[in-house]
Amino acid sequence: PAAAGSEGRESARVLAYTLHRWSSFSSTYLPENILVDKPNDQSSRWSSESNYPPQYLILKLERPSVVQSITFGKYEKTHVCNLKKFKVFGGMNEENMTDLLSSGLKNDYNKETFTLKHKIDEQMFPCRFIKIGKSVIVFLHFLVFLSLILSYREQEAIRLCLKHFRQHNYTEAFESLQKKTKIALEHPMLTDLHEKLVLKGDFNACEELIEKAVNDGLFNQYISQQEYKPRWGQIIPKSTKGDGEDSRPGMRGGHQMVIDVQTETVYLFGGWDGTQDLADFWAYSVKENQWTCISRDTEKENGPTARSCHKMCIDIQRRQIYTLGRYLDSSVRNSKSLKSDFYRYDIDTNTWMLLSEDTAADGGPKLVFDHQMCMDSEKHMIYTFGGRILTCNGSVDDSRASEPQFSGLFAFDCQCRIWKLLREDSCNAGPEDVQSRIGHCMLFHSKNRCLYMFGGQRSKTYLNDFFSYDVDSDHVDIISDGTKKDSGMVPMTGFTQRATIDPELNEIHVLSGLSKDKEKREENVRNSFWIYDIVRNSWSCVYKNDQAAKENSNKSLQEEEPCPRFAHQLVYDELHKVHYLFGGNPGKPCSPKMRLDDFWSLKLCRPSKEYLLRHCKYLIRKHRFEEKAQTDPLSALKYLQNDLFVTVDHSDPEETKEFQLLASALFKSGSDLTTLGFSDVDHVYAQRTQLFDTLVNFFPDNMTPPKGNLVELITL
Repeated sequence: PAAAGSEGRESARVLAYTLHRWSSFSSTYLPENILVDKPNDQSSRWSSESNYPPQYLILKLERPSVVQSITFGKYEKTHVCNLKKFKVFGGMNEENMTDLLSSGLKNDYNKETFTLKHKIDEQMFPCRFIKIGKSVIVFLHFLVFLSLILSYREQEAIRLCLKHFRQHNYTEAFESLQKKTKIALEHPMLTDLHEKLVLKGDFNACEELIEKAVNDGLFNQYISQQEYKPRWGQIIPKSTKGDGEDSRPGMRGGHQMVIDVQTETVYLFGGWDGTQDLADFWAYSVKENQWTCISRDTEKENGPTARSCHKMCIDIQRRQIYTLGRYLDSSVRNSKSLKSDFYRYDIDTNTWMLLSEDTAADGGPKLVFDHQMCMDSEKHMIYTFGGRILTCNGSVDDSRASEPQFSGLFAFDCQCRIWKLLREDSCNAGPEDVQSRIGHCMLFHSKNRCLYMFGGQRSKTYLNDFFSYDVDSDHVDIISDGTKKDSGMVPMTGFTQRATIDPELNEIHVLSGLSKDKEKREENVRNSFWIYDIVRNSWSCVYKNDQAAKENSNKSLQEEEPCPRFAHQLVYDELHKVHYLFGGNPGKPCSPKMRLDDFWSLKLCRPSKEYLLRHCKYLIRKHRFEEKAQTDPLSALKYLQNDLFVTVDHSDPEETKEFQLLASALFKSGSDLTTLGFSDVDHVYAQRTQLFDTLVNFFPDNMTPPKGNLVELITL
């Protein structure tokens, strides 16, 4: 097969590899069978011995290569055991691999070639190890890899030379090498920027070009690569005169919240105030900064009884809220109270409807608490998973009665009002099995139509696995089995986790707080906030703040962020990119009945396009001022006071201080100027080149010159 033509003079070749590791093999179907192509020999294949995941082969390439495609050979006749579904991963080491392909083989005798992902952000990356994995028994015949062999390294070496020649203004050498190789140093837009800035000093044109780049979204990649900075803000809602404390929800834990992102309204229902379950129902308007009590007692309005540890989900399209499950103390459990009722609230008509007196009798889950529930508005479906099933203690003469029972994965068709059991609770580690739990996270990605499930607890075991469930294909994909040690770069188990999802950004957000387990609570407990990048399959910790250290200091410091807690609620407005947190249990041993009623917003901030545009204009004008200061100090002073002044954020102490120090440039002589290591070009050219290199950093990697420098490759 031909390699992709977009890379210039690239060609393809077959790669040599050896078998490095494998999960298992059966009888005579050895892994080394895949090294030879024998389509007429049915025994010339590898077969895994076990039917349980993960089953895999890891191949080691002879040398690091940019791997463009993979070809699977097959037996000359159709075979039921051809690899129906598989995944290919690659990387420079076994511990850190990138997902290159998810696909399957047709059940025929033709070889199949698949293109592998070989670029990240338009930059090719090499692999030394290739892992082929699947969670069912697999049979692999002959494997061939194709690589891009131009010399990606040769191309980069030429670009480094071009960059070096231009930095030193070796114009003839630069033009000659570019003409001979036909290799571009950068995107034409950046060549234009270099000409306007470095060669002509047309600073106004440079600003216009940067402004166009920002408006065209060319700085978005740079913004997406910057670390988030969390910004908590305590919300003090407006109160109606005379209402006092009744104008907002009181202290509670185990309540539920959902958010209507279209109207920017947070809905809160129920909870436990430390002594009793609650049945009040509230709406908070972000725009009005005000709580409204929809109902003091929903039971009186044909709605659900007081409850906690239930779950809610919202159908934003139809403006309806569903609630299911609750916790019941063992003293009040009986055959009647253990029925699992299921309610729907219509926002526009302000009415409750009982959909089911007992979902178990309708083919749905039994009465559960600490489960998870998600809404698929597009298909009008609800998914519920996990939670502990409430039982009458001692009512059944069964050794299993004392053991906790957990609910499986169910789907509810809102249109037909039909429940379907998708997965029973299973302790087996089969490829499509799911292990039920409580206190876990489950999120629905409305674009790729998958449920993401992770964490939680089963009896006294804290689970650290992470898997997805494709609701359309009924397929479970193990993202992490929880056994791999990731050097602490995953959220810790055993702590209360609240998670949200942003389908547009392909991110899962996790706030990790306090453990419910008294024995696991530490004196020095911390809040931490994690982000999982779905595309890159990687976790990152945005922050870990030590709240305990602040408790002895003044109160204003303590109120910079919420204290660690459990039984709280967190919702996310993916349109406006804001989280909202309310209440919970701070886990104070001296005050076991204490609950919280504080309300917080959380914004994850990165530099905005407007900030970067202003910053780039500041850099350009600062340089322009410094050039003017050498030739016309009076004109430079006016430029400093007017044109440069307006690009400075005077509320930022660091920017203000830097701006104030710029005036010293008016008094520097030519001999005071620092050299930049470009001894063969004049100072102005060198300074402009340095500014160009700074501005280039904001553009996508596929547009820019190589990052390195030729002289840095020389070892002394």
